[in-house]
Amino acid sequence: MTFKGVLFDFSGTLFRIESAGSWLRAVLDESGIAVPPDEVRRYAMMLAVTGALPGGPSPQRVPPELADVWAVRDSGAELHRAAYTGLARQVELPAPGLYDALYDRHMTPAAWRPYTDAAEVLSTLRHAGIGIGVVSNIGWDLRPVFRAYGLDALVDTYVLSYEHGVQKPDARLFRMACEGLGQDPHDVLMVGDDRRADGGAAELGCTVHFVDHLPVEERPAGLRPVITLAGAGPLA
Repeated sequence: MTFKGVLFDFSGTLFRIESAGSWLRAVLDESGIAVPPDEVRRYAMMLAVTGALPGGPSPQRVPPELADVWAVRDSGAELHRAAYTGLARQVELPAPGLYDALYDRHMTPAAWRPYTDAAEVLSTLRHAGIGIGVVSNIGWDLRPVFRAYGLDALVDTYVLSYEHGVQKPDARLFRMACEGLGQDPHDVLMVGDDRRADGGAAELGCTVHFVDHLPVEERPAGLRPVITLAGAGPLA
C-alpha cells in the first residue's frame, strides 16, 4: 500500500533530547555557577530519576501534589512548565533560578538532535509526493528546532497539543493533522514511540508504526523502514 501522508511524533521519534548531564552543565555554564564535576553528575542523576527533563526518562514517581497537573501537562504551556519545574524542584539545586533556566534550555534547538536518518526519510517521502505532518504532545513551539536543523521545509503541517488544549491519544489531534494534509486517515501512516499516545491514531483508521525511543547513537536507522511502509521505495 502507498500512503498519501505520514505523521510523525517529535521527541523519541524524529528528535532526541540531550542527556540530563549535558542539559544541566549547559545551564550551569550559562549561569556562571561553578559546581564540582562529581556534584554535577549527582544532580543530573537525581533530575533524571525525578523525570524533570522533558523528553528524557519518565519520572519514577510523580509526587501527589503534582499528579493533577502532570496528567494534563501537554494541554497548555503553563501546565507543561509547572509540571516539569515542579519535578525539578524535588531536587535541591544550588541556586533557585536554575529550575526555570533548565526548563528554558530544553526548548532551545541546541538541546535536541535529529536522529541520523530523519532527514533522509523525510526527504524521500517528500520526493515521493507524500505529505508529512508532525503531531506532538508538547508545551512549547517546536518549529524553531526543525528550522535550526533544516527540516522545517519538509513538514507540511504541525499539530501541537498545547496549541489545541488536548493531548494524544485524543483522536482530535490526529484528525486535525490528517485534515492539514488533506488526506483521509485511512491513507495516512502514523509513526511514533509511545504505544498509548501515538496509538490513538488507530481510532481514526490510521495505520500506526512504532519506533524505539533510544539515544541517537543507538538508533542510526530506526526510521528507514518507514520509507518502505509508506510505499516511497525499498530500503537501500
